[in-house]
Amino acid sequence: MTESLHRSGEASPEQLMPEWDGDHVHRTDPAVPGADGELIGVDPAELDEADLIRELRSLHRTRLDTLRHAADAALANHLRRTAELETEYLARHPGREVDPHRLRDA
Repeated sequence: MTESLHRSGEASPEQLMPEWDGDHVHRTDPAVPGADGELIGVDPAELDEADLIRELRSLHRTRLDTLRHAADAALANHLRRTAELETEYLARHPGREVDPHRLRDA
């Protein structure tokens, strides 16, 4: 999995990840859905605010274990779902408050 796409001929989960243009998630490879051909999870637009936050917390809580120990398909799904939920959050909160203490000096 650590080899590049160029050397191995197979894409890593990160390389199969949808691209985000700031407004939308774009699939780079339409052949990355769940094992049964369907995308996994409730459409983020259908989640109320509390459920969206709960789902985001769950994904962020499990991120490191998924990265380190999950199968490639599970990691790809985790990356896809994270992008979907974060894109929905940003769409709902385009003017979200940015903590000035979290900014780096330019």
